[in-house]
Amino acid sequence: MRGELSREQFQILEFLIEREGTGNGGEAPPEQAGAGGGAAAGQERADGGDAPRRQTAEAAGTESAAWIAAGTGLSPEAVRRTVGELAGLGFLSAEPAGPGGGTAGGPFSEGPEGGPEDHEDVPAVTAAGRDAMEPYRVRRAVFIAAGFGSRLVPITLNTPKPLVRVCGKRIIDGLLDACLGAGIREIYIVRGYLAEQFDQLLYDYPMIRFLENPVYNEANNVSSAMCARHLMENAYVFEADLVLSNPGLIKPYHYASNFLAIKKDRTDDWCFEVEDGIIVEEKVGGVDCWQLVGISYWDREDGRKLAEDIKEVYASPGGKERYWEQVPLVFRKEHYRVEIRECYDEDIVEIDTFRELKAIDKTYDV
Repeated sequence: MRGELSREQFQILEFLIEREGTGNGGEAPPEQAGAGGGAAAGQERADGGDAPRRQTAEAAGTESAAWIAAGTGLSPEAVRRTVGELAGLGFLSAEPAGPGGGTAGGPFSEGPEGGPEDHEDVPAVTAAGRDAMEPYRVRRAVFIAAGFGSRLVPITLNTPKPLVRVCGKRIIDGLLDACLGAGIREIYIVRGYLAEQFDQLLYDYPMIRFLENPVYNEANNVSSAMCARHLMENAYVFEADLVLSNPGLIKPYHYASNFLAIKKDRTDDWCFEVEDGIIVEEKVGGVDCWQLVGISYWDREDGRKLAEDIKEVYASPGGKERYWEQVPLVFRKEHYRVEIRECYDEDIVEIDTFRELKAIDKTYDV
């Protein structure tokens, strides 16, 4: 989603909202409206001069600017400039966030290198600033979970792969918990193989809605994407068989469509070639490449295009044999600019075989 915010503005607002601890649920605490949102933000907009911008830029002192820079990857100079821009728009309060960081809504969590000692010079995001982030909010999550999981036989003979327990927890549970932690409660699961077993999830996750894939055993996972093709705007799309160790990968906001991947010197797995942060090729095996991780995000514009492109590719000769992500990354890649989002081996793992499952969970090694 490329809206009114520049990327730098988005990065700083996202960072500050996350550190205030109110980004996940969506609403700013009521006390914040008087400390920089609501009327205060409106007053800053009405003034229209340089005073709020100058005051807030000055409030973001050297220590806090360095702290924000470390958390966003921006230079301290870019931070100070962008904080001034956001203040001029009424998106940051001219009042510092206050002792302990944040406003009355709660302290800042420790940021990079612990953050400033007292956070007294960290500006607060106003209600208007939070409103400006809403076009970038993740609205829903779609799980592709219809397949058989043949490589995990014999376990999958009686249990769909996403429901297999690893160290006592269902594989899909970690992904669902991460979604809820990011404030994503509109959740769809496309099911097929042993579909009725997924009903057990409703005891712990009653918000789940199921989509049925009647041809899961006749087509590749593009058939599951067909079932959910109208739900991909501002949406995560998950392969449902990933063991997630770092729930922080699932975020409440994204600036643009992206795919998670791990930088590799060499891999025999599915991978991406990347130029200037944009995926230009998907292939099997490569050197100095990015290994695909089955979690992607699609902004509003790209989600709308996917609804049509998935349908067209599925109906084309050989279309039913495609993997769903080949639609935007291979067969209709001229329609998309998908960014890479880096993660690491320790963050997430796909258990492909029974041997790998036994290596992770010794209870299966009998």
